[in-house]
Amino acid sequence: MQTLESDVLVVGAGPVGLTLAMDLASRGVQVTVAEIRRYAEPPSVKCNHVSARSMEVFRRLGVGPRLRESGLPPEYPNDVAFRTSVCGTELTRIPIPCRRDRYTATGGPDTWWPTPEPPHRINQLYLEPILLHHAAAQPGVRVLNRTQVTGFTQDADGVTATLLDLETGSERDLRCRFLAGCDGGSSAVRKAIGARLEGTPVIQRVQSTYIRAPKLRAMIPGEPAWSYYSVNPRRCGTMFAIDGRETWLVHNHLNAEESDFDSVDRDWAIRQILGVAGDFEYEVISREDWVGRRLVADRFRDRRVFIAGDAAHLWVPYAGYGMNAGIADAVNLSWLLAAQVQGWGDEAMLDAYEAERQPITQQVSHFAMEHAQKMIKARRAVPLNLEAPGPEGEALRAEIGQEAYALNVQQFCCGGLNFGYYYEGSPILVPDGEAPPAYTMGDFTESTVPGCRAPHFWLAKGRSVYDALGPGYTLLRRDPGVDVSALERAAQARRVPLKVLDVAGEDLPAAYRHALVLVRADQHVAWRGDSLPADPAGLVEVLRGAARAALKMAA
Repeated sequence: MQTLESDVLVVGAGPVGLTLAMDLASRGVQVTVAEIRRYAEPPSVKCNHVSARSMEVFRRLGVGPRLRESGLPPEYPNDVAFRTSVCGTELTRIPIPCRRDRYTATGGPDTWWPTPEPPHRINQLYLEPILLHHAAAQPGVRVLNRTQVTGFTQDADGVTATLLDLETGSERDLRCRFLAGCDGGSSAVRKAIGARLEGTPVIQRVQSTYIRAPKLRAMIPGEPAWSYYSVNPRRCGTMFAIDGRETWLVHNHLNAEESDFDSVDRDWAIRQILGVAGDFEYEVISREDWVGRRLVADRFRDRRVFIAGDAAHLWVPYAGYGMNAGIADAVNLSWLLAAQVQGWGDEAMLDAYEAERQPITQQVSHFAMEHAQKMIKARRAVPLNLEAPGPEGEALRAEIGQEAYALNVQQFCCGGLNFGYYYEGSPILVPDGEAPPAYTMGDFTESTVPGCRAPHFWLAKGRSVYDALGPGYTLLRRDPGVDVSALERAAQARRVPLKVLDVAGEDLPAAYRHALVLVRADQHVAWRGDSLPADPAGLVEVLRGAARAALKMAA
């Protein structure tokens, strides 16, 4: 039997698996991706949103500009409109710039964000093929399509996986140092390592239909929108523009007593959501029914095998954070695995993945579930006279519109989920006694507390500080008079990649209060101080996972 070799085997070529593969390859790691679908086989119509944090990742991986060129037409507004029906009266609107104006727009609820890469509205139909083609073109990435991982065994040095060719029925083994399961909600890898999903199995059922309706856009009054929320006493639902011309995804949010996807006539519900008559013609391309859940795996790792994305967590896709949380998993895991392959990270450094990502996904899952429950409550409370003519109806619509805006602006412009989350209790962070600032789905406070995202700023000539970060750790030095040579020597002795970036004279955010801020490859702060700790070599041992930060090491 033929045996292949690779540093890392990634199971699943969705956005999470492809991001992990690209990030590993960018660090010189040899990656094999096993995917049961054919090459470039279209994905289902799922995620419609790429967060700012994910776009920062894609910027670094060199695929960001290509993504920006795809999706909705350049001038198509990314707004979220709330109406009595898609073709009915508008209640309120959340303004979000079209991709043509994404870098230059001001005044909107997400245009002020401190990032080099604002969010991008693009359906997975367009996103995934771009990621696939980019990943497959990277040196060190091998994509095996129509290939199923049927099992694996672990030993002290690596993992041996059995690969089944779904076209020929032949089998072969692959020997790797690590395996990452990015194989979705029904993950075989998760089941194989004995991890269990825990939480709330059913929050809401959604009857979802992907349609082609070329005449619909002309029937919608006013400016178009990326997303339409239909609010009326007959049926509440959501519609997303897919190509900005003729294809749409319609979500019919089922009520609690509607216990299965066939309990409501699909055609009737679609027409009530759209606000169209019985003679309106549309084509059903596919049915995409789904169940909103809040489930997080009880563990993300078994020795050399890891899970990420939907394999590790499933929740109601409010705030668009299902896929984006998985991309954050991939970025967190990638540099830790690379540290092992490159030989500078201690084996215990891998403990950081579960220690950091599992609590965050638990927290985000609760944010999403709580918002889903508020939305369910709002849909149940739609007044019967919402569509009534005259001053009384107008006043009621204005009230409902204000409530809808206040409730939903935080999920569509979720600054807290992008920039506020932080890691605690990690073996490779050095706490200094200051608590990270609290955050919500919508709001955050920039901070350099270890574990927080290093606040963004622009360097001279318009270069993002993130573009200047090194592949391991980067020491931002605000005061060039601080001698850091001892830390450089200690890092070099342990082969820990350390870059010193002098930022004196730059326009730094106020959060950069310390002379030195040590930033990890994933943009999170690891340590800070006004001078080096008394034991720079001890700090390096913490950074590579070989020692715990038992005492405050910040000066």
